[in-house]
Amino acid sequence: MVRATLRPQKTAMLVAQRIVEDINRRGNKVGDRLPPERVMLEEYEVGRGTLRESLRFLELQGVLALKPGPGGGPIVQQPDSAALGTAITLLLQFESAPFRTIVEARTALEPMMAKLAAERISDEQLVALKHCVEHQRANLDDEQIFVEMSRVFHDTVAQGSGNVLFAYLIHALLDMLDGSAMGMEYPMRSRVATCDIHEKIYLAVADGDPVAALTAMEEHIAGIWRYDTKHYPELLDTPIAWGGRD
Repeated sequence: MVRATLRPQKTAMLVAQRIVEDINRRGNKVGDRLPPERVMLEEYEVGRGTLRESLRFLELQGVLALKPGPGGGPIVQQPDSAALGTAITLLLQFESAPFRTIVEARTALEPMMAKLAAERISDEQLVALKHCVEHQRANLDDEQIFVEMSRVFHDTVAQGSGNVLFAYLIHALLDMLDGSAMGMEYPMRSRVATCDIHEKIYLAVADGDPVAALTAMEEHIAGIWRYDTKHYPELLDTPIAWGGRD
């Protein structure tokens, strides 16, 4: 059961929010060093313990890297989907949700991503998508390359949608549903079929045909669903767990 509770935010969390606001206000870039601790203590009017808790939280979120020693301190970083993936995994684990939850989410999300990509994808992303299709087909005998290119293909479609939330979300979901780590295997027949449908999606996106792109991605995700249900039903029913699938 999902429970919604309203609790007052801790001072450290409020300070963390102010630090992020100040990073944006100053226009800090990745690699920039934040002010030293003594300056931040005065600016945010909190104790050393509270400030350090705020900085550690932002480090866990990928916003900062804390460099020790002289010349160290908080360094601005670019957050990625890792924190999002961890948060989603923990939420689903405490709901005892199975891995099929992720496949169902992909069924709903990815066709819309393909539709938007057909309308918004950049020239550079389209080149990358074409490379995925060609490189995957040229290396059908290498399952590692096949899996890697499948991952890159879906990431690129999500990025091409022009919706940054889709891009982060699909990356996090694919991290959680790593077929190779779960022991899934992809025989040659399955690899060829995947290459064919990837090419069909690419051509629809390249043609700027959102309806065809949506339909092709629906066909693709439905095929993934059928394959996983037929060959790995026990894995789909396995509860999601953070840090392992044993």
